[in-house]
Amino acid sequence: MPGREETCEKCGSDLKVCLNCVSYDRTVAYECRDRRAEEIAQKDRSNFCEYFDMARRSFVPVRDKNAREDKARDQLKKLFGD
Repeated sequence: MPGREETCEKCGSDLKVCLNCVSYDRTVAYECRDRRAEEIAQKDRSNFCEYFDMARRSFVPVRDKNAREDKARDQLKKLFGD
């Protein structure tokens, strides 16, 4: 991340937020795996955490929000013969 921009150049959203960090984990205390970091209350807002490291994830667009539900309903229909 050359220069590590603070905001997205397309939409203007904050980039240096806990939700984009490799240490972010909803299942641990303070939702952060890095024990040295201070607690951040607003995980979706820009902050000054010195241990921030951008997570490298690929974007996968959601094709159909109800696809999982529809698949489950179809399986139930097949199971019960409807």
